[in-house]
Amino acid sequence: MGTPEFAENIFRKFYGSLNSQFEIIAVITAPDKPVGRKQVLTPSPVKKWALKGNFEVLEPDKIKGVEWVAKIRELAPDLIILCAYGQIIPQEILDIVEPRQGRAKHHALNVHPSLLPKYRGASPIQSVILNGEKEIGVSLMIMDAEMDHGPIIAQLKIKSQKLKVNYTELAKELSDLGAELLIKTLPDYVAEKIKPQEQDHSQATFCKLIKKEDGKVDWNKSAEEIERQIRAYCEWPESYADFNGKILKIIEADILIKPRILQQVEVRGKVGEVFLTEQKELAVQTRDGILILKQLQLEGKTPALAKDFLNGHKEIIGTILR
Repeated sequence: MGTPEFAENIFRKFYGSLNSQFEIIAVITAPDKPVGRKQVLTPSPVKKWALKGNFEVLEPDKIKGVEWVAKIRELAPDLIILCAYGQIIPQEILDIVEPRQGRAKHHALNVHPSLLPKYRGASPIQSVILNGEKEIGVSLMIMDAEMDHGPIIAQLKIKSQKLKVNYTELAKELSDLGAELLIKTLPDYVAEKIKPQEQDHSQATFCKLIKKEDGKVDWNKSAEEIERQIRAYCEWPESYADFNGKILKIIEADILIKPRILQQVEVRGKVGEVFLTEQKELAVQTRDGILILKQLQLEGKTPALAKDFLNGHKEIIGTILR
């Protein structure tokens, strides 16, 4: 059960490695969605992979529906593997793969891109970037009635992490790690060689469902916080500000903190004011520190490097971004 590219990569690598040990009887994913300006109905990455493999594909609009629970019960799976599916799985489905006397069932398992119990919820990858976490990894866990709450089967940590990783880069790295974790762990788990460990629920942290408005830049935050936001939200909802009544997306940025420049801006400027540094870099004053704008996109235009953007929009100097 899964939907985006993150899950497709894990399922493809897992099945490519362990197809002699596991039979996929169905793939459950989100229904086709309209994409692009022409709103063309497009299958999820997981569905595309499943169709290539000639697997049965189920696309519930609402997995909680009675007919879908009945369908999965009819399939009688021994194991469910879930990754970034996008819906809450009802207890009735979890019960189908619950081990009971005389039934070789193995639970519903979730590949979750955080080191649980930290960052339970819908946006763990964005959250670890937003919070500047240094220790990052993936967890394989048994699903229960609560979100990301069940016992841990195994975890893997990223060995080395780039300092300025964005969401796209980190999602790919964690997806590869999730595939490695599943391949290494699942055979031993099914053979009952691994004893799942209860999470320390007192250490649990939660991440929110991200909304479009979360991408609006608050210049009263520090330059460091805003730069992390830009990396965390690079795919969606993106980071943006108001420039003369139009949406200005900030695609890439960096931090500059130089006492002399800070003093100059504090004398002449306000939070959100755009100016040029001594090196002729396009910059914005934040509450704490200076953000260097590297790549921008004005509403209705194509992305541009800051120097090229400045050539066509010199009026941005001295503007207060909102």
